[in-house]
Amino acid sequence: MLDVLLTASVSFIISFLAIPVVLQIAEQKKLYDVPDERKVHTHTVTSLGGVGIFGGFLLAALLSIQGYLNPEFQYFFAAALVIFFLGLKDDLVVLSASKKFVGQMVAASIIIHLGGIRLDSMHGLFGFEQLPEAFALALTYLTIIVIINSFNLIDGIDGLAASLGTLTMVIFGTYFFMVGFHAYALLAFALAGSLIAFLIFNHHPAKIFMGDSGSLMIGLINAILVIKFINIASDPATAIPIGSAAAVGFSILIVPLLDTLRVFAIRIFKGCSPFTPDRNHVHHLLLSRGLGHAAITLVCVSINISFIILAYSLRAIGSTYLLLIMLTIAFTGFGLLYYRKPKPTMVIAKRMNVAPMTAPISSATELKTTSKVVTLTPETATADHN
Repeated sequence: MLDVLLTASVSFIISFLAIPVVLQIAEQKKLYDVPDERKVHTHTVTSLGGVGIFGGFLLAALLSIQGYLNPEFQYFFAAALVIFFLGLKDDLVVLSASKKFVGQMVAASIIIHLGGIRLDSMHGLFGFEQLPEAFALALTYLTIIVIINSFNLIDGIDGLAASLGTLTMVIFGTYFFMVGFHAYALLAFALAGSLIAFLIFNHHPAKIFMGDSGSLMIGLINAILVIKFINIASDPATAIPIGSAAAVGFSILIVPLLDTLRVFAIRIFKGCSPFTPDRNHVHHLLLSRGLGHAAITLVCVSINISFIILAYSLRAIGSTYLLLIMLTIAFTGFGLLYYRKPKPTMVIAKRMNVAPMTAPISSATELKTTSKVVTLTPETATADHN
């Protein structure tokens, strides 16, 4: 227990001290995430919080996890580095969806083929047990990619992704500690400590965003832990086996995971790419009902906890029936959000920088940038509508 507390404390302290430094550098270099028509914030905020989160998490994990006893963790950290730098580049310069997908596939291949994280069985879900190797690989790749993107897509308002990430890390970390997989518990609590420190700066109104460098990494660690959880909890020889482990694992990630699957399905049915940005996420729907950032975060975390309690309580009925019950309840809730009349909302449109008024109006041209984090000049800094 002492090593868990020390790991969480070290990650918390490092991230807590690192984030103000990131804020200072962002202020000096004028690196900000400028609001546009999709984003819910109305003033410039740096999106480099993932740097502070990753620094605290990585150093604490490396100090506490004994690599010679857990050789697979070197590959987990290698994959985390790939995802971190992929996200950091996307925070600084916009990457295309295809390039981000390739980077995520590289990270997934590292943890699957070198780290040994695989879903070789459905553990009774929909009546399937052991899977053919090719199908098992495809399912594992799909699971990892979806989970990585789920935390990236749920990161739309202050505090939401970090709060959900903290919840999942505490749940996974506690279980792994109880069953004797201390290295995985330390991995989870290292990230939990960093996320708690980040939340101090990310509560509404946020001083900093985690950006893709933070949200993608949270998704990666969750993907590793949930697959490991399903494999361990399904084994009767485990110290604390859990019935319907696949459905229980799904319940731990249900808010970001189900929202991502729902949004991807809607976009595909509309004939669009699943990575096409829109304002159809659960936090957007709740914002349109008049809820604030803190209220939405509290609602989503409470719903996630409720589903975890439900899944654990009904684990004896089997993964298939349990999953169908959870999906029925969840989509009923989404249906209520869609069909209840929303309150009027204000949409912040993208600011158009045009030529001086001395020029003819017809010659005014929009100044475009390919960077998400832009350098603000004194003139453009006045675009802040706080």
